[in-house]
Amino acid sequence: MKVWTVANQKGGVGKTTTVAALAGILSERGQRVLMLDCDPHASLTAYFGYDSENLPSTLFNWFSHTPTTPQQTLNTVIKLKEENISLMPASLSLATLDKRFSSKEGMGLVISKVLKLVTNEYDTVLIDCPPVLGILLINALAACQQLIIPVQTEFLAIKGLERMMNTLNMVIKAQHHSIGYTIVPTMFDRRTKASIQALRNMRDEFGGHLWNKIIPVDTKFRDASRQHKTPSFAYPETHGVLAYYKLADSLTALTASHKVA
Repeated sequence: MKVWTVANQKGGVGKTTTVAALAGILSERGQRVLMLDCDPHASLTAYFGYDSENLPSTLFNWFSHTPTTPQQTLNTVIKLKEENISLMPASLSLATLDKRFSSKEGMGLVISKVLKLVTNEYDTVLIDCPPVLGILLINALAACQQLIIPVQTEFLAIKGLERMMNTLNMVIKAQHHSIGYTIVPTMFDRRTKASIQALRNMRDEFGGHLWNKIIPVDTKFRDASRQHKTPSFAYPETHGVLAYYKLADSLTALTASHKVA
């Protein structure tokens, strides 16, 4: 089972869209996909049409009443209408984790431990992260084998990337856990000088870990979310989705080779 974490300490850079897009593409290829919504704002949960405050079980339960068997874990997830995709939804109660459990030993490894229970049930786990450093982001980084960092091609987003890199280095040092990462330029608009310059700056500063293609601006991503469908299911031929197909290919090859790029 592969675990891919999608994170950036800046909001609005395409994290949730990236999770939804990759989930749809991997499921089309026959993979069993589990999406984890680790953001208290529950954007991924809402994307697929669920009211996070009216669900019998959310990710908060993994921390408050941690599953101990595969079946207990499977009982907490939602199977989506799209074949092979399941969702572990978020709720606002996740925002209280740091206050309630920060002093409790082992809270940074809860997700890792639970995922080990279902390693034979899924082929890929995709984790959507909050943009703030805390128990949830630490859990997501500790569990992942490949980190995907979407970065909007504009100046402020690049500053957010620097914070993300500091956090990543801190986690690697604290947990002695090597994490491969790929920086993905998103929302690229070749018509604007700002996007072109931002992409050029990313290549200069992070070239060794920067994906060699881009995810363009595409209004169909918004339309797919309104339909509560993955982008590849709703609009398989749009230019943004075609870019995510290429990203899925790159990440799959990267994971298989155990290389960092």
